[in-house]
Amino acid sequence: MTTPVSPDGPPSAGPQVPERDPWAPPATEDAAVSTPAPPYPAPTWDRRPTNGMPIAALVLGLVGMVLGLFIVLFWLSWLPALLAVIFGGVGLSQVRAGRATSKGMALAGVVTGILGLVMAAAGVFTVVIVKEAVDDARREVKEVTDEASRKAEAAEKARHLTFGQSYAFGDGLKVTVAKPEPFTPDAFASGHAEGNKAFQVTITVENTGSNRASITTGLPDVNDADGASTQLVIDGSGRQKVLDGYLLPGRKAVGVYAFSLPPGAADRMEVEFTPDVAKWDDAYWSGPTS
Repeated sequence: MTTPVSPDGPPSAGPQVPERDPWAPPATEDAAVSTPAPPYPAPTWDRRPTNGMPIAALVLGLVGMVLGLFIVLFWLSWLPALLAVIFGGVGLSQVRAGRATSKGMALAGVVTGILGLVMAAAGVFTVVIVKEAVDDARREVKEVTDEASRKAEAAEKARHLTFGQSYAFGDGLKVTVAKPEPFTPDAFASGHAEGNKAFQVTITVENTGSNRASITTGLPDVNDADGASTQLVIDGSGRQKVLDGYLLPGRKAVGVYAFSLPPGAADRMEVEFTPDVAKWDDAYWSGPTS
């Protein structure tokens, strides 16, 4: 059986590859070898800009300023503020070298850091001033308290007198308590036990002021040598006089009172008296009875 042949000749079998002579010598090493070009350029490892320092400077500056606003924490603000200034300066140098791009953050970090340092210094200065003011106030209060205490002690000491001395109360009233004298109660006296010793206490009140003064005394309080209150003696002799009423300027009023003391405690007495119990504290006269 035969295969029909096309009028144009036999079908094409593709490009003809020249046959290599098996007896030909091999190709030399100097033969040109074509190297295909790479489709992409070779990678380069360029360093990208970083903003770590500017960001850190801004954050630390803000922290320093916030801490400076609090009275309790201001003493901590100097450290982040100082670091903000340092990191901000490093950030600015990186921006100039092209290794960072956030110049505004770096500059803001430096500014806030400086403000934080100023606030920390102001806080320390304020604390020192306040401490000095408090110390001065305490010293003044102590001086006033000591002065008041000294005056109170002096006033208390001035109210303790010996028999025969005078004490000036308010409203120009001057009081003198004479040394007690022995007193002999009559047969009808009350408040005097047998064997006790009775004494007469004479109190003189003088109005040295320019206005009429009121005398509201009650009875004097008399203590014996043991500090015990003594018994008031009342008899019908008419020798006792009670101070009461009003006293005109330049006038005197005399009160006489009798008291009974135990024999063993009758060697010393203390008389407590005030011309007006509602206005002035008592004054004290004391001394031996013989």
